Amino acid sequence: MTETEKYIQQLLALKAVAISPKNEQAFQEFVSKKENIDKVKLIQELQKQMAKDWELMNRKLDIQNQQVFFPNGTVGKEYTASLDFDELDLSDLNTISIKGLEKFGLEYNSEENKISGIATESGQLKFSLFYKINEDDENKFYEKTLSIIFNPDPKSLWKNIPSNSEDLYWKKDDVAEIYSLEEKTVLVASKRGRSHANKGSFRDDDYTIKHFSENNWSLIAVSDGAGSAILGRKGAEIACKAVADFFQNYFDENTASNFDKEILEYKNNGKTLAEIKNEFLKASKFAHQEIQDFAAKTENGLKDFHATLIFTLLKKFDFGYAILTFGVGDCPIGVVNKDQTSVDLMNKIDVGEFGGGTRFITMPEIFEDENFDSRFNFEIVEDFSFLFLMTDGIYDPKFEVEANLKKIEKWNAFVEDLKGKNDDNFAVNLENRNEETASQLSQWMNFWSPGNHDDRTLAIIY
Repeated sequence: MTETEKYIQQLLALKAVAISPKNEQAFQEFVSKKENIDKVKLIQELQKQMAKDWELMNRKLDIQNQQVFFPNGTVGKEYTASLDFDELDLSDLNTISIKGLEKFGLEYNSEENKISGIATESGQLKFSLFYKINEDDENKFYEKTLSIIFNPDPKSLWKNIPSNSEDLYWKKDDVAEIYSLEEKTVLVASKRGRSHANKGSFRDDDYTIKHFSENNWSLIAVSDGAGSAILGRKGAEIACKAVADFFQNYFDENTASNFDKEILEYKNNGKTLAEIKNEFLKASKFAHQEIQDFAAKTENGLKDFHATLIFTLLKKFDFGYAILTFGVGDCPIGVVNKDQTSVDLMNKIDVGEFGGGTRFITMPEIFEDENFDSRFNFEIVEDFSFLFLMTDGIYDPKFEVEANLKKIEKWNAFVEDLKGKNDDNFAVNLENRNEETASQLSQWMNFWSPGNHDDRTLAIIY
């Protein structure tokens, strides 16, 4: 049976047209005619073409409906994503090109099938994939719309509203300075946190640097005014200034003879630093009293001035450095030894397991604690590489938990961070020791840390 005969038989059967046995001879003549053979061939070719057309259309619809997901990106950050056509079941596409990425700061590498670049816009960025299908006899290009979601740079969402300079207790939003101490340098910066800048409120942190030239003792005090205290910024300022005033008055009366004598006796005979400890505790009480007096004078509550307080006095002797410290609150003081192989946490950190554990110099119960004198600490070292004082705006993002403050590897990582090993690749040049270095430390404090937007104060003695 010929192909033509078979096809016509199936056609007639489909149409319910019977072929009578007596007409079999006529049917054979019918299917043998050239014109009918040509008609069948034409019909079969048209059917094949229709099937092919539908298959192509169906494939095109499948491709259009194929979901292509890319990982989200962030504006301003390097982005890379792969297009795995095999994994997407799109291996039958060829002569591929992608257009529309350039206007967003991105590009497509056809050899590696990768999209990369730094996006300049946020939102659902749409672009076009142009392709041919292997089965497409017309060799026609088709277009498929793709998209990548780019989130805005979180930093750009924060406002920087200047604080009210007419306010009675206004202070600068951003300060930094560098101070020479013979062989050592004090570098300090204090910056208003994003949470305050976003609503135009004030920097609560404060600090004081005081060098007593008559005896070569140096004081560095740092305080963090409580965010919940409406005048915490003033409490921090008073606390730091009060400590400087206390020791200025003490040294005016005693020079440094008592301090130096006790240091030498401890060094030579192991005698305790009883008077020094006593003066440190008195200095902290003086800071508390100064705030209390100011609160009474201005008819405010003492808790309105809640602030932490840490401070250190240090001096270089022939045998090395005497480092004396005191602390109330969650602001650490750390001394890294000369070869950076060990660290000493110089103060008790007041933190609570579930928050709210921070103590403030304004709390009277601090001075009633039977362990109050343990807030004083000291160390005598031949030399050191770094002495750090910081508020929790630095401590929280860079050390995260109190336990890390006792790990030298965390402090060394912190030093490397300062030197430029960070996401922003921004470095503080600690070798220059000039005003530019102070400015660099202030700029370094712009680092991004999700959830950590408090004021940042860091003092470095190195």
